[in-house]
Amino acid sequence: MTIRFKGSVVAITGGGSGIGRALAVELAKRGAHLALADIDSEGLDETVMLVEAATAKITTSTMTKSKVTATALDVADRNAVEAWADQVVEEHGRVTMVINNAGVALSATIEGMSYEDFEWLMNINFWGVVYGTKAFLPYLKASGEGHIVNISSVFGLLSIPTQSAYNSSKFAVRGFTDALRMELEISQSGVSSTTVHPGGIRTNIVRSARTDFSVLSISGSAKELADNFDRMTLTTPDKAAFQILKAVERNRRRVLVGPDAKVFDLVSRLPAPLYQRVLVAGSKRSWLGSKGSAK
Repeated sequence: MTIRFKGSVVAITGGGSGIGRALAVELAKRGAHLALADIDSEGLDETVMLVEAATAKITTSTMTKSKVTATALDVADRNAVEAWADQVVEEHGRVTMVINNAGVALSATIEGMSYEDFEWLMNINFWGVVYGTKAFLPYLKASGEGHIVNISSVFGLLSIPTQSAYNSSKFAVRGFTDALRMELEISQSGVSSTTVHPGGIRTNIVRSARTDFSVLSISGSAKELADNFDRMTLTTPDKAAFQILKAVERNRRRVLVGPDAKVFDLVSRLPAPLYQRVLVAGSKRSWLGSKGSAK
């Protein structure tokens, strides 16, 4: 099963920045039509302009200009997601791929984390994926072909202290999409799915994250956390988009994006007591060092 992007209609959530934006630009270059959505309408407008600029020089007789629609959307709102799916098919005539990419981050200890913050993250990172999958799946099946791409994370492979909420959402996306893939194969509907596990990607997710005082008290300011993340990122959104689309073309079950993702995958295969002891020891040194310097 080989997937081609030319002439396809691709719906992307979180299209206003980061990986979603890079995917939109790359897909347009390959001749796909786009239905973009993001809660950030200004970021969405910027993506549309970038897509138009990237495809302006494509004037070959074999490739028509990509049709691009943009919708301000909160993926945590099930009714809004379902209405958007209907709108996409009405505006584009069909849909052949959905990329559930929208996501947020939260740094907090389990004890310090509020229920409200936990629910906020799960509603976007997990339920947004569920809503997007279920809203578009009937249309994909009706077309007789299609692909669902759900973005998990390396934190869907390995749990990290202060990331319990994010871990929960990304492990859930992984389990949900693995089950989806098997059900699609059983039904032989012509629709498939891929789970994506990005490593550190140079996006704004950490700078726009919620950071609880329980983490700030041991790890410094939110800006310091974001700066540290930026220093550790190994992959650009453009490179991530290329790797994701390559995996989709080949109908892979999952894709590890970036060299650090491969490391996370290897570590996750070790006995849990082994790698968890290493993480605990490292976190203890970091936390105790932060507390000591704060005195």
